[in-house]
Amino acid sequence: MSPTVLGIDLGTSSVKAVVARLDGTVVAQARADYPVSSPRLGWSETPAGDWLDAAAGAVRAAVAEAGSQPLAIGLSGQMHGVVLADENGRAIRPAMLWSDSRAIDQIQEYDRLPDPLLARLANPRSPGMAGPLLAWLAIHEAVTYRAARWALQPKDWLRAQLTGRFVTEPSDASATLLYDIAGDTWSTELLGALGLDPAKLPPILDFSAAPAGLLTVDAAARLGLRPGVPVAAGAADTAAAALGSRLTEPGTIQLTIGTGAQLVMPVAERPDPLPAHPVTHLYRSATDTGWYRMGAVLNGGLTLDWVCKTLGAGWPELYAAAAVAPQADDPYFLPHVNGERTPYLDPALRGAWTGLGPRHDRGHLLRAALEGVAFGIRDALDSLDPAGQATRLRLAGGGTTDPAWRQMLADILGRALVPVDVPAASGLGAALLGARAAGLIDHIPPRPSSAAAGHQPGPRHEQYHDRHAAFRRKVRALRDSDSTTVGGYAGSAPHGAPPALG
Repeated sequence: MSPTVLGIDLGTSSVKAVVARLDGTVVAQARADYPVSSPRLGWSETPAGDWLDAAAGAVRAAVAEAGSQPLAIGLSGQMHGVVLADENGRAIRPAMLWSDSRAIDQIQEYDRLPDPLLARLANPRSPGMAGPLLAWLAIHEAVTYRAARWALQPKDWLRAQLTGRFVTEPSDASATLLYDIAGDTWSTELLGALGLDPAKLPPILDFSAAPAGLLTVDAAARLGLRPGVPVAAGAADTAAAALGSRLTEPGTIQLTIGTGAQLVMPVAERPDPLPAHPVTHLYRSATDTGWYRMGAVLNGGLTLDWVCKTLGAGWPELYAAAAVAPQADDPYFLPHVNGERTPYLDPALRGAWTGLGPRHDRGHLLRAALEGVAFGIRDALDSLDPAGQATRLRLAGGGTTDPAWRQMLADILGRALVPVDVPAASGLGAALLGARAAGLIDHIPPRPSSAAAGHQPGPRHEQYHDRHAAFRRKVRALRDSDSTTVGGYAGSAPHGAPPALG
């Protein structure tokens, strides 16, 4: 039997265990779910112990299906959040997740920092990142904060339960708003400015494939594995997914649509100079020295699911609407029902159908919804690659399988789309990191060639180009007319927000 390795992918609401061969072939996978609680408006938490219980169940199921004991383990995990733990690794409060928005006031503290320091962070500020969350804890749960020995990223906490060792690695650390991107280490200057204790942050290993310990006897018994299995540092889920799908070539862009949408572009080296007020993210990749830029869109499949439920439509009916040609008097859909990150950085941004007339029916609203979500992705793409240097995009994720929807995306984005099929990409990337850490492989195996047909921009591209310009004007008009404030943010444009067109 071929040797296998195990990847554990710790997601927001489920954990996936992926067993793969050394050539990157997935032979088994399993998942286990857990709830995300919201004890107050804007809070998102999970008891960290739920992750360990779910991981144990998923690993046992996947390994049983594979029929072989893995020779190495790697981890990937949801980004940005924070777990406070005591000196033994026991979580002393529920984990705070990336979707938590309670730390709004702490973002304002960041905004008051001098531009040279903000430039060293080189990332947009979001309240669900570890830095603002820790600053909130230091004020509002001061006793708990002082009692904590460690402030860990989610997958780093889980790995500590497996190995007894407390470390992190650059791909997760760089996404905390506590990391000096220019210096490639924790920002002591920022920690001092926020009054945070740097001793609570774990040491940073050099890269994601670095060895991070061995599976302990207790952890092995819980997972049904042999003790002493090498465990890799692992990576943030986006970085691990890029590795698993072999997205490593600088300048290549991959679009993934799931609950939201992500546009990820590897870069050969860290940009210089670094901006103080960027609208796209810059993080370390899961390769040994690389970086990637990312546009993060909140309103993807989550918004389309809301549309279907609101209009009483099924997904087949929604996707069928993508094949309908747009008309000059069609309504517009502003998809920002969840606020938005790239490029607006505005949690107060809200959605709308606009331009409605008596001839419009549910089909028009459904077509407008798909169009609006695609326009939101176009806004992020224009920020990530304003010169249009990437003429082709790799297309991944379960939210982009319908041919008519893919063609609409190609027409609106104005780029050729090439589908890539990489099941369980984050878990596979984690498994391959484990293989490297154990010395089983010395490089990441290439991705198998795909025969999937691509989609070129069609004759509707010019029409959509004009409608996108109108869409941008309508977004700006809604922001200017809406004086409400959500969570302490007014609807005004942040640094770097795209101007109105026309």
